[in-house]
Amino acid sequence: MIDTVVVAPGESSGSALAGVSWPAIVAGAIAACAMTLVLLAFGTGLGLTLVSPWAGSGISATTFKITTGLYLIVIAMIASSIGGYLTGRLRSGWTGVHGDEVYFRDTAHGFIAWALASVLGAAVLAVPATSLIGGTAAGATQGAVASASQPTGPMEGYVDSLLRSEPGAQPSSANPSDSRGEVVRLFTRSFRNGGELKAPDREYVGKVVAARTGMSQADADKRVNEVVTQVKADADAARKATASLAFWLTASLFLGAFCASLAATEGGGLRDGTWKRRR
Repeated sequence: MIDTVVVAPGESSGSALAGVSWPAIVAGAIAACAMTLVLLAFGTGLGLTLVSPWAGSGISATTFKITTGLYLIVIAMIASSIGGYLTGRLRSGWTGVHGDEVYFRDTAHGFIAWALASVLGAAVLAVPATSLIGGTAAGATQGAVASASQPTGPMEGYVDSLLRSEPGAQPSSANPSDSRGEVVRLFTRSFRNGGELKAPDREYVGKVVAARTGMSQADADKRVNEVVTQVKADADAARKATASLAFWLTASLFLGAFCASLAATEGGGLRDGTWKRRR
């Protein structure tokens, strides 16, 4: 008995993916990545013109974060639309295929082109993207906890504030590098992953501060409490900034997928001359 395979006109029976135009998908994805890079470069320059280190100049940190998030959405919409449109216009023709099936395939082509562009962008555009959105997550650097072996780790600044001597004070004659390194390691271990400085450690740090700076024990304990509060406040600000950035990125990805799929259907319809009839 011989099986008969019916092949729709215009589609090859030698390929299981005859309905997928990979060259068009790759071309659209590359175009989307290139447009993303251009818009990132423009956004970096625009962002540098909006911020200023001088008080009263430039936009506030909150406005900058919101503007950065909105710009991420704009980048996703523009780049994905261009990539999806090119994918639809460049894909191969499908003869003998129902109109609804053509519409679905165009939508799928745009979505696949967006997915490929997202994967390529995550690998290739990581450094430019970090340059643009670094200002939004700047607080994360202060709140993060690094290894104590790093001479300029995030905890170094807090320890500087902790062990700063008052003018005219008589500090201890002990080796300052030993006590400083011990305090850095203690802070690093205690505040890693949102931890807390335990009561015995807090008491010991207070004694070290009093010995190093010549302050009274009460003043030293007060300084320790202030620095610990600052560490926790910076960590909380970093958490909020990271969460906000994650929400903006998620929104931009969803809108990018929608724009790429919609633009691909328009490009495919214009290629086949059926766009007006679809509308």
